[in-house]
Amino acid sequence: MRITTARKISQASFFALFIWFCIVTAVGVSFWQLRGWPVNLFLHLDPLVAIGTVLSTHKLYAPLLWAVLTIVLTIIIGRFFCGWLCPFGTLHQFVSYLSHRNKKNVELLAVRKYRKAQNIKYYVLIVFLVMAALPSLQNLQTGLLDPIPLFTRTVNLLLLPIIDNSVNILSSADRFYRTAIPILAVFMTFVILNFFIPRFFCLFICPLGALFGFLNRFAIWRIKRNSNCTDCKLCNKNCQGNCQPSETLKQSECLMCMNCLDDCKFSAVDYTTASSPAIQTTPDISRRGFIAAGFTGLLSMPAFKLLNAGADSTGLIRPPGALPEKEFIKRCIKCGQCMRLCPTNVIQPAGLEAGLTNLWTPTLNNRIGTSGCQLDCVACGFVCPTAAIRPLTLAEKIGKGKFSNNGPIKIGTAAFDRTRCLPWAFNTPCIVCQENCPVSPKAIYTRTIFSPAYFDSLKINNIINNEISLTGSALTPGKFASGDHYCRFSADGKTIREKIISNTAETIKIAPENSLSSLSAQGADIQIQIKLQQPYVNSTLCIGCGICQHECPLSGQGAVIVSAYGQSREK
Repeated sequence: MRITTARKISQASFFALFIWFCIVTAVGVSFWQLRGWPVNLFLHLDPLVAIGTVLSTHKLYAPLLWAVLTIVLTIIIGRFFCGWLCPFGTLHQFVSYLSHRNKKNVELLAVRKYRKAQNIKYYVLIVFLVMAALPSLQNLQTGLLDPIPLFTRTVNLLLLPIIDNSVNILSSADRFYRTAIPILAVFMTFVILNFFIPRFFCLFICPLGALFGFLNRFAIWRIKRNSNCTDCKLCNKNCQGNCQPSETLKQSECLMCMNCLDDCKFSAVDYTTASSPAIQTTPDISRRGFIAAGFTGLLSMPAFKLLNAGADSTGLIRPPGALPEKEFIKRCIKCGQCMRLCPTNVIQPAGLEAGLTNLWTPTLNNRIGTSGCQLDCVACGFVCPTAAIRPLTLAEKIGKGKFSNNGPIKIGTAAFDRTRCLPWAFNTPCIVCQENCPVSPKAIYTRTIFSPAYFDSLKINNIINNEISLTGSALTPGKFASGDHYCRFSADGKTIREKIISNTAETIKIAPENSLSSLSAQGADIQIQIKLQQPYVNSTLCIGCGICQHECPLSGQGAVIVSAYGQSREK
């Protein structure tokens, strides 16, 4: 088997495996749902995820030790991850092949030439690592451009929902993510750029590729030319890294695609442990550029503060088990795994309204999806690849067993906008929020009031059994027959209030068992009232699950507001 055929089989296999892991990141009992599948394997193999979190937290989350395997293999055999395993790189290579497959050799040699601008990715990497390591910032932003979190986020929040929304196999209901358009824009930009320069993202942008470029200088096995070379330069035409194997080979740019071995007709290219003066082992970056990139990372703190000015990050409601905010930002790589797994679709990627620092980090939006955060669900913490959301047991989340003294995990606290709430603002009965509150005892309670429902003057003409004849303005027939309306009047020195069961233009009826014929009330003023149960929140019982906010029947924003107030964020 040709080495390039083996490489293509490897790429296709790992790409299919990556997509499969994204598909099975779903709650359920079927084999194609999360039943022990190592869905974070690619993220844990990513050394940029491991190094970034180590720099920002000074700790190494145990599953990220898998990245050591990737680093060791890179030092032994070269940048195999980029050329043989990376699913995002495979996509770029496939699109590049489709867009350049009919070009002549001269055109391929022109488009595959090494460009000094390929060093940009090294500066991007330096900026990200300085931002992560800077004590005054310690802000992990590698997930914005790291190809594994980037592609995971794109597949989870964009591609799979688009494919599944017409058939609903992967999810029982359509899934929506509010910042999918910017995610699509970033993804499509990088894909389309392959039509101009093959593997554009890998060559110019990819910070993970830059990290492998630094590691590749230590590679034991490497590509080199031998004495059979005729200087035909055809080994350059399909070089995926534009590393110029026909000249001084840029070792840091070699993606181990092995196309040069396959294209050479004179066996002039070897994959060997021997060194050669025709190999440049270090990335082609200047000391001035390195220092400039470092200063850019240092200056990112005031820049981020400026960009975040006016942004409301304090109102973000994180998933249950999220670490304290400063620790959370040091770990979250914006991969979207928790959002993909959430069975109610309530975990959403934050937008720029929360500041650039929080872009695409998980936050709860209870008006989207099928419900709020379910009381018996702890899925998100078990799928987070960096423990930005720590795993919770159900007992800890609801505060039972040995956690009973701590009480339930509190995501936030609900409150009511009384200018929008139906019983408060519109004289309309509604207790949907109280009915759907899942905690026991309920965190939402009501106080009953009777409010005027009809303001024109009405007087009693006479009362026969349970029917009251009225004088004054004509009523709308049937308007007060909902069971929430009452009539109130004074008779024989007593105040009478009775439920209305029906009405005509000139009469109202009360429950038949309550005969009022014995009362002397002719000419008395009578008022029609509506019974309202106005809701209140007991903040000590509310856990901020947002189910009340989701179920609020008011369209748009709704009348229930869940804030991060009172949230419990433990290390």
